[in-house]
Amino acid sequence: MTTRHLIKSLALGAVLSLGATAAQAQEFSRQDTLRGSITPERAWWDLTFYDLDLAVNIKDSTFSGSNVIRYKVLEPKQRMQVDLQPPMRIEKVTQNGKELKVENDGNVWYVNLQEPQKVGEEKEIKVFYSGKPQVSENPPWSGGITWQRDQNGRPFIASSNQGDGASLWWPNKDHMYDEPDSMRMSVRVPKGLMDVSNGRLKKVQEHGDGSKTFTWYVTNPINNYGVNVNIADYVHFSDKYKGEKGVLDLEYYVLRNNLEKAKEQFKQVPLMLQAFEHWFGPYPFYEDSYKLVEAPYLGMEHQSSVTYGNGYQNGYLGRDLSGTGWGKKFDFIIIHESGHEWFANNITYKDIADMWIHESFTNYSESLFLDYHYGTKAANEYIIGLRNLIQNDKPIIGKYNVNHSGSGDMYPKGANMLHNLRQIVNNDEKWRSILRGLNKDFYHQTVATQQIEEYLSQKIGRNLTPVFDQYLRDVRIPELQYKINGKELQYRWANTVSNFDMPVKVTVDGREQWLEPTTTWKELKTAKKNPKVEVDKNFYVTAQKVTTS
Repeated sequence: MTTRHLIKSLALGAVLSLGATAAQAQEFSRQDTLRGSITPERAWWDLTFYDLDLAVNIKDSTFSGSNVIRYKVLEPKQRMQVDLQPPMRIEKVTQNGKELKVENDGNVWYVNLQEPQKVGEEKEIKVFYSGKPQVSENPPWSGGITWQRDQNGRPFIASSNQGDGASLWWPNKDHMYDEPDSMRMSVRVPKGLMDVSNGRLKKVQEHGDGSKTFTWYVTNPINNYGVNVNIADYVHFSDKYKGEKGVLDLEYYVLRNNLEKAKEQFKQVPLMLQAFEHWFGPYPFYEDSYKLVEAPYLGMEHQSSVTYGNGYQNGYLGRDLSGTGWGKKFDFIIIHESGHEWFANNITYKDIADMWIHESFTNYSESLFLDYHYGTKAANEYIIGLRNLIQNDKPIIGKYNVNHSGSGDMYPKGANMLHNLRQIVNNDEKWRSILRGLNKDFYHQTVATQQIEEYLSQKIGRNLTPVFDQYLRDVRIPELQYKINGKELQYRWANTVSNFDMPVKVTVDGREQWLEPTTTWKELKTAKKNPKVEVDKNFYVTAQKVTTS
C-alpha cells in the first residue's frame, strides 16, 4: 500500500503509537477471529475462480450484482463461510439453480450446502448481493469506495480496501491465504463513463439505456484486496516494454484533462521496470499486462491495475521522505506501488500480521531503483535518510489470526533491516540473486514470515533468526558497546534480544574490518593505542563507548 501506516501518520502530522505493551493488551472480537483466521468453514474448500458481475448506481451510491465462487472440495463438509460486510447484504445463494439456506453473523454469511461435497470435485455457488458499500473516509488508509467528481464535474469513483477487506463491497473468501487461480470482472457503469479493473479488457457491452458493461479477465492468481474498480471519464494511451519475458503491454488510463501530464510523468514506468526486473526478476504478470490508472486518492498496488494519484510530480506529493534529495528523483507512487507487483501481488502474505513481507521489501525497492539509475551511494543515502521516520513504537509483526497488522515501522525500519542484510552478504550479485530467487521460488504464492526468514538464512548462509527477532519482533535499536584499553578493543551487542549476533562492519583507525559481536564481550588487538572506532552507517545500529572498569 502507499506506505499505509507511515504515510498516514505523516499526512496527519502525528504518529498514533499504541506502544508494545498496549498492542499486546489489545482486545480482539469474535468478528476479528472470524475474519482473520482459517475457520473450519473456510478450510475445507480451495478457491479456484471468481466471476464477479457488478452494476454501479451512481445516483444512490449502491452496488448490486452477483459473484460465482468456484472451488475444489478438500474435505466433505456442507457449511461454507462467505464474507460480506454490512451494510452490504447477500440476497440469496444458489448451487445448480437451487436456493440455499444462508445464516448471517455480522460480516460472515454461512451457506448451508445441500448437494454432497465429494473430495476432489470442483463445484460453484452463485452469490447475489446488493447494498450501499462503506464510503472511505480517508482513502486508501480507510477502506471503502471513494465517490468524487473530476474537474469537469464527471463522476470519479474507486475502491481501496487493504486491511479492512474486499468484502466491504463484494462477497468473497476474505482471507489472504487462499487466492483464485483466475478471475473475471464485469462492471456496468452509466453512460459516458468507463470502468478499469484488473487484467485485460475482454469486451464492452452496450445497453439500451446508454450504460456499458466492461469485462476484464485476470489469468493469474490474485489476492482479494488487489481487486479493484475505477470508474471515470478516462482516456487511454499505451506503450510496450521489451522485458525479460518478452513484450509487456503498458496501459494507461487517466482523466481527460491530465493526458499530456500523464504522458510525460509515466515515462518513469519503463525506468521502474528496468530497475525492478534487474533486481527482482521478470514482472510477474505479463499475461495480464501492466496498467497505471488515475484514482481519486494517493494510490494503491492493485494487481495489474496500479492506481495513481500523486499529482503528476516527483516525491511523495512533492516531498522527499528521506530528506536527502534523492526522493525527488522519482515519482513515489509509480515506483513504490509498482514495486508491490513483486512483493504483495506475486509474493503475498497469508496473514496481515506478516504485512512486512509486502511493505519492507517494497520500501526497500525504492532504494534499489535509485541504485540502478543513480548508483549505490544514492541508494545508501536514501535508505539511511528514511530512518528519521522510524518510531520504534511496537513490533513490526502483528498478532496472528485476528486481521491485525504491526507497526508502520515495517516500511523504513523493515527496509533498513534488509539493507543490513545486503551489507552482511557483502556481494551485490549474490544479493541480487537472492531477491530474484525469492520471486522465482515463491512465484504466485501466499507465504508466512517463517518461510521468508528460513529462505534468507539458507541463501545468505547463516542463521538470521536473531536478526529477524530483533528488527521484526522487538522495538530496541541494537547498540554496539565497546571499550578500549591500550591496544585492546573490547566489544559486544547490548539493547538486544538475548541471542543477537549480527556481524557489523567498522572502521578502526581508518581501516575497515568486520566484527562478529555477540551479547558477551569479545576482544580485538589493534595496531595503535586508543584507536578511533566508527560503525559503518549502512547498519541500522547505534554505537556507544563505555568506560573501562
